[in-house]
Amino acid sequence: MTDPKDTINIENVVASTGIGQELDLQSVAMDLEGADYDPEQFPGLVYRTQNPKSAALIFRSGKIVCTGAKSTDDVHESLRIVFDKLRELQIQVNEDPEIVVQNIVTSADLGRNLNLNAIAIGLGLENIEYEPEQFPGLVYRLDDPEVVALLFGSGKLVITGGKKPVDAEHAVDKIVSRLEDLGLLE
Repeated sequence: MTDPKDTINIENVVASTGIGQELDLQSVAMDLEGADYDPEQFPGLVYRTQNPKSAALIFRSGKIVCTGAKSTDDVHESLRIVFDKLRELQIQVNEDPEIVVQNIVTSADLGRNLNLNAIAIGLGLENIEYEPEQFPGLVYRLDDPEVVALLFGSGKLVITGGKKPVDAEHAVDKIVSRLEDLGLLE
């Protein structure tokens, strides 16, 4: 049996940073090749990097959100590219702006089917939401690590809310342990 932790895959890393000054996004959009800016659709300018692949959402306030990266290293590399592009436009950016990971979304596979009705009862209603008519997954809120796990009948998991990659490993360990204690992981 494969260890479910070995199936963990980072799907998305979201991080935020800022350059400490307001920006004229219209002007930046005209000078920054490949930038998308349509303030009637979205208030931020979207700048996509290809290698690593991500999207930087740049706001007038100077705040920047990076999304779509597959690792925390990719977030840092993508934002370094964005900072360099802004510097090329004569926009002052500190040497090393603080980058804060806001959310890491991971997937994993427990390798067996799950009886979500039994799990919903076993885990207790205070930490779970399960309404199969609304959504096929069971929502399980963990306290430590502070993440939300979506469990599906196929045994697949999605874990969101982590700040470090290791949060997903701890969450999978905790879920496996709880389900084994309840006799719900054969």
